[in-house]
Amino acid sequence: MNQDMKSDPSDERSVQALNEAELDAYLQHGFVIRQGLFNEAECDDMRAAADAAELKALARIHSDADTGSINEYWLDGNRFVDIDHITVQFEHYEDAQKLRVIEPINDVSAELNALIDDPRLTGPMRQLVGCGDLSLWTAKLNFKYPKLGSGFGWHQDAPYWMHDCGHVHRLPNVMVLFDDAAEENGCLRFIPGSHTHGCLPGCEDDRQLAGFYTNPSAVDLSIKVPVVAQAGSVAFFDPFIVHGSGANHSERPRRAMIVTYQPEGHPALKSGLVRPVG
Repeated sequence: MNQDMKSDPSDERSVQALNEAELDAYLQHGFVIRQGLFNEAECDDMRAAADAAELKALARIHSDADTGSINEYWLDGNRFVDIDHITVQFEHYEDAQKLRVIEPINDVSAELNALIDDPRLTGPMRQLVGCGDLSLWTAKLNFKYPKLGSGFGWHQDAPYWMHDCGHVHRLPNVMVLFDDAAEENGCLRFIPGSHTHGCLPGCEDDRQLAGFYTNPSAVDLSIKVPVVAQAGSVAFFDPFIVHGSGANHSERPRRAMIVTYQPEGHPALKSGLVRPVG
């Protein structure tokens, strides 16, 4: 086991730390799941915050559409809007009005910003980053609407970030589920062990973002593990693990927030400002 990942039992911040079996699973498989870490009342609050954040982002887009203060563009036929340093992705169907992603969500929602400092997340993250104090790299909110939520192709996070960060191997993620997740509503899926192979080759088709999707010939997709979990569960995962999700074919949403931490003192990905944690 990585010595940097071991927790100090005398440190109050290690109360929520991963145990040895969880750490071993993370190192071997590239992810570990904790079921039901947040209760139903907390999930209700997170869902309400997600809904409010979407309304806030849409209102800003509509109000500023004619002022030139937002930047609208299309990648692979899908609509993106930048509001200052905040990127809003719309869903992948014609004339979509529902949102797919807001990043960074912490600069839109005070309630979800506070979630970043929760010791249930930061305790394990201090182990996985390998230092006692953290700062935020990025945080995004995925909506995954019923019947409308599109899937995310197989990819690694590291290729997205490696040109902006010299310590990409120290950018672990945690996904917090606001809703129950199952395969029918597009749960996250991991390829266990794929994090041990470094950056894998990207696709080579005619999509604008093809290179950011993992080439299927480079990984065994048949061993995928779906994250079937109840609302309030969390999944910690390595920046090099291959992961993706299916479309939401159900009548149920699958909202989730993914937070990426890094060592203290480093600026966040999109704002360029240091956001201390804890």
